[in-house]
Amino acid sequence: MDLPLIWAGLIAFAVLAYVVLDGFDLGVGILFCVEHDAHDRDTMVNSIAPVWDGNETWLVLGGGGLFAVFPLAYATILPALYPAMIGMLLGLVFRGVAFEFRFRATTGWGRRAWDVSFMLGSSLAAFCQGLALGGLLQGIHVENRAYAGGWFDWLTGFTVLCGVSLVVGYALLGATWLIWRTEGALQERCRKHARAVGVAMVSLIFVVSLWTPMLNPRFETRWFGWPGILLTSPVPLLVALLSWLGWRALWNSESHIRAFACALGLFVLCYVGLGISMFPLMVPPSITIWDAAAPYDSQLFLLVGASVLIPVILAYTGYAYWVFRGKVKHGVHYH
Repeated sequence: MDLPLIWAGLIAFAVLAYVVLDGFDLGVGILFCVEHDAHDRDTMVNSIAPVWDGNETWLVLGGGGLFAVFPLAYATILPALYPAMIGMLLGLVFRGVAFEFRFRATTGWGRRAWDVSFMLGSSLAAFCQGLALGGLLQGIHVENRAYAGGWFDWLTGFTVLCGVSLVVGYALLGATWLIWRTEGALQERCRKHARAVGVAMVSLIFVVSLWTPMLNPRFETRWFGWPGILLTSPVPLLVALLSWLGWRALWNSESHIRAFACALGLFVLCYVGLGISMFPLMVPPSITIWDAAAPYDSQLFLLVGASVLIPVILAYTGYAYWVFRGKVKHGVHYH
């Protein structure tokens, strides 16, 4: 068995699961900047209350898998992206604290302060995830199997663009999630939010997609070389199709889940595009999946545990979403 390839697929799946699941609840927090009514904010938070912390299980699985199975990649990526990673973790911690404390606040001022904290923590976590993604894509300077760059090599125009793009993308996921899970005036306002951030997201996808091949000749050949372009061209075509379907769904008052499904589809297609650009690199521009892999016996031992753990996570995640399905109404309190 090609265990490094299998493990690369498992970690890629875990990261994608984190992005699409935790993405919408981070997006709900980001949307606090445009939703000011206290009751509506309570409804927004209650829509994610049963599932938000479980969504982050996939981040732990992805990070832990990278550490255990691809130690060279872990030891290279982390030093190169420490500021972005630390910012992401601080944002997630601060957001988690604000999530719980906002329900315990006894004054209007205290509730507003924790609401702002929830919004800032969500935005910071999303922005730093985009910075880390951009820093990885643009390449990491490695010498003698160790990071050899500077403290701020990751901070470029491209990484900032990726950070802004992810904030906008998560806001779209959050808005379409609320279209599905809420009703009334809040739902209609979320449709308006989704239209605005949807246009911004598609525009940013276009810009990032044009910029990425310029970062590495391998990326450029993969996307524009012949005959590879025959295999890669369906991705932008599907992005255009999903964008059109999502736009129609946002103007259809009877369509609730379709807009959310299209937003998820856009994220999946962007992730597929990322995989097309990077494969088989684990750390651009030089470290491949096989270069970064742990010994075969370690991978096999860990795979046995993962074969049990991942189905369990999928089962309880699916069960949680099934139990808490349906619309969230005003006056339903989180305890």
